[in-house]
Amino acid sequence: MVISVITILVIIVFALIIYNYAVHKKIETYSNLNQRITSLNVLQEFMKTLGETSSIKEKLENINDILISKYSIKYSTIVVFDGAQYTVKASNVDSKHWDTLKNLQSDPVFGDSIKTATPKYVTVDNENEKLPYQKMEFGRAKCAIFFPLYVDNVYIGYWIIEGSKPHEFDHIDTTILEVVRNNIVTILKTVENQATIENIVRDDLYSGLKSAEFLYAEGKKTIDKFTTSAICLFKITNLQDINVEISRKTGDAVITAVSNYIKNNLSKEYIFVRYMGPKFAIVFSGADKNGVFNFMTDMKKKVEELDVPAASDYVHDNDEEEVVVSPKIRVVISTYYKGTALDGAFKKLEEYIDSANDNTIKTI
Repeated sequence: MVISVITILVIIVFALIIYNYAVHKKIETYSNLNQRITSLNVLQEFMKTLGETSSIKEKLENINDILISKYSIKYSTIVVFDGAQYTVKASNVDSKHWDTLKNLQSDPVFGDSIKTATPKYVTVDNENEKLPYQKMEFGRAKCAIFFPLYVDNVYIGYWIIEGSKPHEFDHIDTTILEVVRNNIVTILKTVENQATIENIVRDDLYSGLKSAEFLYAEGKKTIDKFTTSAICLFKITNLQDINVEISRKTGDAVITAVSNYIKNNLSKEYIFVRYMGPKFAIVFSGADKNGVFNFMTDMKKKVEELDVPAASDYVHDNDEEEVVVSPKIRVVISTYYKGTALDGAFKKLEEYIDSANDNTIKTI
């Protein structure tokens, strides 16, 4: 009798063990599935952030906020080498700790992680201990995962997440986080390209306008407020002849006269830049190309009526009357659709304006 009871109890215990294991595996499966769904949502929000018309700083801070909220991470910090030093690009840690956080590449505990391009997990066992890289702080973080960041096999910095409890990240899915890490690298490459464009924007000496790069940096914020915009490219077709036959300074004066006239008659919400050499670009944000055609028809007429006196470097006979020149322009207009390649749209206009051989105004 006793043996039978014991046998039944053993069977029940084994059944409970098997049941608990099955429940555990289901919970684990659901947890992993939930993490993957979360990661997909994170990636979508990353892409949305990239498409926003915000500054690089705002984009990186938004990305970091997404990581913190979606993964319930206590602290998240992105550190990147800017060519001269390591800088904190985004962090929700108090700035008084940034000196420590931006020098983790020098800490021996992360040396192998950087060399092997693999994550490094560090944690304490109790509340009284501190993490190896912590200098003055004791209570802020009790565990961390360090992710080195590489672009084309070149080490560029790291992403570090920190928890406030010992062993908090023991069971976190690092595979998912490595996917997130790769997305951070992609985003850093994208915003660095944006930074490069922003840094090479210049003010043109003779026109007083921004260079073409402005269109793809700061100007994009205004352009992308609208679903469609009319874009225009025009070229001073006789500028080279003026430079050769009259003088270079006279050509510069023509650029100044044309730029000033159009700028003074253009709404402040539109973007006007010196595109390249004798070519100028205008983005009529939110405008229809038919209305712009009428406006540019009037502008073309008025611009070609301008009289620009020959500059002081023009060599002429003493008895020669004052020499004046008038610009001739060729104009092409098209429609830009938000979300498409703005540089590609202008490239199409440039191809037309360079292949045409008259001074007309055309929509394409």
